[in-house]
Amino acid sequence: KEEKKSYIINFFSNVAIDNSKIIFSTTFIIIILSIYGISKLEVENSFINYFNKNTEIYKGMKLIDEKLGGTTPLEVIIKFAEKTKKDEIIEDDNEFEDWDEDNSDNEKYWFTINKIEKINKVHEYLDSLEGVGKVISFSSILKVAEQLNNNKKLGTLEMGVLYNKIPDSIKEEIINPYISIEDNEARISLRIKDSDENLRRNELIKKINYDIENKLGFKKDEFKLAGVLILFNNLLQSLFKSQILTLGFVMIGIFLMFLILFKNITLSIIGVIPNFIAAFFILGIIGLAGIPLDMMTITIAAITIGIAVDNSIHYIYRFKEEFLLKKNYETTLKHCHSTVGLAILNTSITIIFGFSILIFSNFIPTIYFGIFTGIAMLLAMVSVLTLLPKLILVIKPFGIETK
Repeated sequence: KEEKKSYIINFFSNVAIDNSKIIFSTTFIIIILSIYGISKLEVENSFINYFNKNTEIYKGMKLIDEKLGGTTPLEVIIKFAEKTKKDEIIEDDNEFEDWDEDNSDNEKYWFTINKIEKINKVHEYLDSLEGVGKVISFSSILKVAEQLNNNKKLGTLEMGVLYNKIPDSIKEEIINPYISIEDNEARISLRIKDSDENLRRNELIKKINYDIENKLGFKKDEFKLAGVLILFNNLLQSLFKSQILTLGFVMIGIFLMFLILFKNITLSIIGVIPNFIAAFFILGIIGLAGIPLDMMTITIAAITIGIAVDNSIHYIYRFKEEFLLKKNYETTLKHCHSTVGLAILNTSITIIFGFSILIFSNFIPTIYFGIFTGIAMLLAMVSVLTLLPKLILVIKPFGIETK
């Protein structure tokens, strides 16, 4: 077992000394693939796809999607325009304004053709979308009322009268959840079929926003999307942006830490490069594989940098100490590989096997997390044992060597 370890370490040290073209060309290819893969990254939050198809929770959610109209709720709030000054003047001049001072008149005359048409228009549009299950709104109630009325459409006055005649307990249950006369709003509730493999939640939300404004003729302030789907989508999108954007700040922070530790700008840059290549490459692999980022996989890059940077610190610090004694880069490299390099190999393999335990989980994001974190740690280890020493040999940050 010890000889096998020595053989692996000797292999890495020989690669670092004798194969400059292979190391730099491979690094260049990895950078290009990483950039391309990251450009393909997408964020998704499909709860049903977090579980294997043979699990009870997957089967149950699939049944709800197919038979009961979907799982993830989404709300569309329609805000109707307030009365204009002109309308107020007309009302003030109305000689019958004192005819009935009861507040029920406001409720009675709230049901206008314009409002009903807007509700129907949005309801029908949402019902036509792929990936959308059951849609419920005041329009649904009107359809039932029309069926009871021998399939005759109800007039606005009839709606107002019926609304006033319906008992308050029934209003609370079937009408008030979908219209608010006091707030001058209507609510359309729908559920998304989470099991739809072609569903892209962020794209669906953008499409609904765009179509309601541009195809149905609503203004931006006349409608709003809300619900669990919006909450989780916004959470993931903001988390994705913050993770990608903060990687640059993390790089600067680690660079400053290296600068304080080694007091050498060149050495600090050399120490940062291998870790971030490994982190960005794992994101690139996820993008190339077409695996959407979620709450678990989105943190892999940050965890990789946090663990892998430790290897760089150990290697550079040991190289610095040994070079003061040997004054020869290749000799120092071989010695560092046989000492601290062996420790890096052992700890990295232990961490990789530790994360690999997660592949036995029934929770798919946990499986991805274990696989990709393990791959990232492997890439970071290889990078520290090949690219890092090669950069030290080429740039010679510790000064001139003695033959």
